[in-house]
Amino acid sequence: MSGDSPQVIDRDQEAELLEAALRSGAHVVLEGPPGTGKSTLLRQVASGHQVPFVLVEGNAELTPARLVGHFDPAMVLAKGYRPDIFVDGPLLEAMRSGGLLYVEELNRVPEETLNVLLTVMSEAEITVPRLGRVPATQGFALVAAMNPYDAVGTARISSALYDRTCRIAMGYQTERAEQQIVETRTLDPDPQWRDRMVRMVRATRDHADIRVGASVRGAIDAVGLARELAGLRGVPATDWQVGLIAAKAALTGRIKLHEACNRTPEEVVAELYEQEFGTDPDRGEGAPGEP
Repeated sequence: MSGDSPQVIDRDQEAELLEAALRSGAHVVLEGPPGTGKSTLLRQVASGHQVPFVLVEGNAELTPARLVGHFDPAMVLAKGYRPDIFVDGPLLEAMRSGGLLYVEELNRVPEETLNVLLTVMSEAEITVPRLGRVPATQGFALVAAMNPYDAVGTARISSALYDRTCRIAMGYQTERAEQQIVETRTLDPDPQWRDRMVRMVRATRDHADIRVGASVRGAIDAVGLARELAGLRGVPATDWQVGLIAAKAALTGRIKLHEACNRTPEEVVAELYEQEFGTDPDRGEGAPGEP
C-alpha cells in the first residue's frame, strides 16, 4: 500500500457537491454501490473543514440508546441522574462538537433509530429523557451512505429521509480511474497485467449471470493476492494459474449471482478470467488480445 490515507480519484464533481452541501448546512446521503469511494470522499472533504468526524456503522444493533448515549448505571446508583454522568453516544458527540456524523449502511439501521436521526435533521436538537434538550452546535451535519443494491429497511421511511437530505449519487468510476486506484494501492511490477485484472473485475458488473458485481476492492485484493502467492511459489505474479486462484479468492465472495443461475461463483469468475487472460497456456492456447 502506498499510504494510510488514500485520496479520492475522479470524484471532483462529487467532492464539490459535498463541500457545497456542508457549507450550506444541508444533510447528505451518498448513494452508490460498495467500493465507489464514499467514505474516502467524505474523509477528504472533512479533513479540509478541520471538524470532528464521528463514524457510526449502521446495523441492526444500532439502537437509539447506542446512538444517543446513556447514563452510567454505576454512577446513577451513587449520584442519581445528573448531566455530568451521561455518556455521549456518537450522535451527541457530533452535535455538541459541531462535527460530522457519518453513518455507514444507513439502510441497515433499525426504524426507531432512523426516526431519531430524522428528528435531529428536522429540529437541529434532541430531547433526551432525564438529560433534557441538547441543541446541535453550528457545523453539525449528518452524512449517510447507502447501497442502492441493498433495500433492507429502506422502504418504510425513504420519502421522509430524502425530504431531509441532499442526495449525491456515486456510481462506479471509469476504467482508467479504477486502474489508477489499484496502482496507488498495490505494488505490482507489471502495469499491463494489473490493468487487465481491473478490466476483468469490471466485467463482473455486466455479466448476465451476475446480479451484483465486484467493486475496485476486488481488483485490489486480486492483484495483492496474486503478488504474494506468486512470491510463495517462486513464480511471476503474472503466472496464469496464480492469477486465476487469486481472482477466485478475491471475487467469488463479492459477486452475487441471479437466483436462476445454475452455475457456481467459481465457474463464472473462471469464465471471466479466461475471457481476459485466455485459457491455461499449459493447454497450448494464448490469451486473446495479447500483443
